[in-house]
Parts: sequence; C-alpha cells; structure tokens
Amino acid sequence: MANTKEIQTRMRSIQDTMKITNAMYMISSSKLKKAKKSLEASTAHFYAIQGSIARILRHVPDIENIYFGTETAPDQKRVGYIVVTADKGLAGAYNQNVIKLVQKELDANPQEELFVVGQIGRNYFEKKGYKIHRHFQYTAQNPSIHRARVIAEEILVRYNEGKLDEVYIVYTRSINGMDSEAEMFKLLPLSKADFSMNNGMELMVSDTTRYLPTPNDVMNAIVPNYVTGYIYGALVESFACEQNDRMMAMDAATGNATDMLKSLSIEYNRVRQAAITQEITEVIAGAKAQKRKKSNG
Repeated sequence: MANTKEIQTRMRSIQDTMKITNAMYMISSSKLKKAKKSLEASTAHFYAIQGSIARILRHVPDIENIYFGTETAPDQKRVGYIVVTADKGLAGAYNQNVIKLVQKELDANPQEELFVVGQIGRNYFEKKGYKIHRHFQYTAQNPSIHRARVIAEEILVRYNEGKLDEVYIVYTRSINGMDSEAEMFKLLPLSKADFSMNNGMELMVSDTTRYLPTPNDVMNAIVPNYVTGYIYGALVESFACEQNDRMMAMDAATGNATDMLKSLSIEYNRVRQAAITQEITEVIAGAKAQKRKKSNG
C-alpha cells in the first residue's frame, strides 16, 4: 500500500493534468465558435455559386463540359483523394475515422493519389509506405479560402491534364451539435443531377439569357470557384468537428481525473487513519510496557 506522501504526489500530478485538460477545453471551445462563424459566413456565397451552375444547366441542359466527366473504364480510372486530418491528436476518433475510410479505398487500389491535409494523416500514410503526391502544411489548423484555393488549383490542373479522372475529398462532417462522422464526397467530375431544380427553390431564368462568350466558357470559370468553395467548407467543418471532438475528449479526461482524485482522497484518508491508529497502538503498547516494568521493579 502506498504511503501518504506517494498518494499526495499522485494527487498533485492529476491536478496538474486537470489544469491542462481544462485549458485545452477552453481553447477548443473558442476555436469552435470561430470556425462556426467562418462556415456560416461562406455558406451564402457557396450556394450562390451552386445556383449559377444550376441556372446554366437549366438553360443549356445538353452542355458538354470537361468538369462533368468523360467515360473511362473502371479499371483505368485514376483517382485522387484529398484527405483532411488534423495536425494534433487528443481528439477522440476524429483522425482514425477519416484514415480508416481512406485506407479501405487504398486497399482496393494502392496506386491512387493522395493529397493530404494534416500532420496526422501524413505521418500515417508515410509510415504505411504510401506515396503522398502533396502534403498541404498548416492548412488543418488555419483553414482559409486562400489555402482552399491552393488545393483546388493543384487538383484542377491534374484533372484538366487528364492525370486524374475522379477526385474525392474525405473529411469529417457534423451530424448534429455533438456527433460527427467521416464522409467521402465526389468532388470531380460533377453530376448534373446534383444541380437539379427539384429542390423546392425556384430559379428565375429568362429565355433570353445569354452567356458570353459561351455557356461552356462561363461554366469553366464558375466550376473552379465551386470546387474551391466546397474544399473550404470541408476544411472549416473538419476543423470545427476536430475542436468539438477535442472538447469532448478533454471533458471526459477531466471527469476521469476527478473520479481518480476522489478515489485517491479516500485512499489517502484511509492510509492516514491507519498511520494514526498505528501510532496510537504503539503509544499504548509503550505505556503498558512501562507500567509492567514499574510493577516488576
């Protein structure tokens, strides 16, 4: 059984750990609020771009555009994955869920190209021996429209050059205020069905609408902004989910530490009481011995 000094040392160590977990909780809470504001601020612009694409498709439904894909045999498709992870751990299963989803795809085809956001993802795939086409540094902790545009440009160049036939982004999306899940979304080529008018929103399009120089040129100018917007939204939502998962992990850690302190406090009192009892017993035994000694003398 540990003595009182050892128990006190353990209690101080746990208390120090609780200070760290509480601080990380507060930091993540602040970052989460900031991320949610950023996401809300960009939503209207992203939907406006979606609406522009939908209007072109409604006006020119038979448009043939590179961003809406070409037929490629399944066994010849070159696929790229944008993998959004974090730079740090201590966020529950946030990173593991994304990595597990990508790993499943790589098991089927190890030659697919990886574009990794976050140090955790980079470390994992490098350790497994996968080739990372490009790692985007510092993006996970500071998502911005500029960083999203850098990723989009890299992807679009390879897609337009025919080096990639399909592009997916794997990120974490929020289900509700508490739960999140890893999701894989097909970024390119686009699907016309995703921009259909059957969404309850009436789009005002005049029959005399003209797209200059051509509808195809206008589409080529809009789609890169759409891709950038989606990547930015995925980065920000992933960042928000990371902070939320870290808050939950730190809250659980603080709760466990509190329970450990209670147990140690009970153990400390028990050991202390045992020590006091031992001292009293020794004093009484000594007094009895002295009394017997005097009686015998």
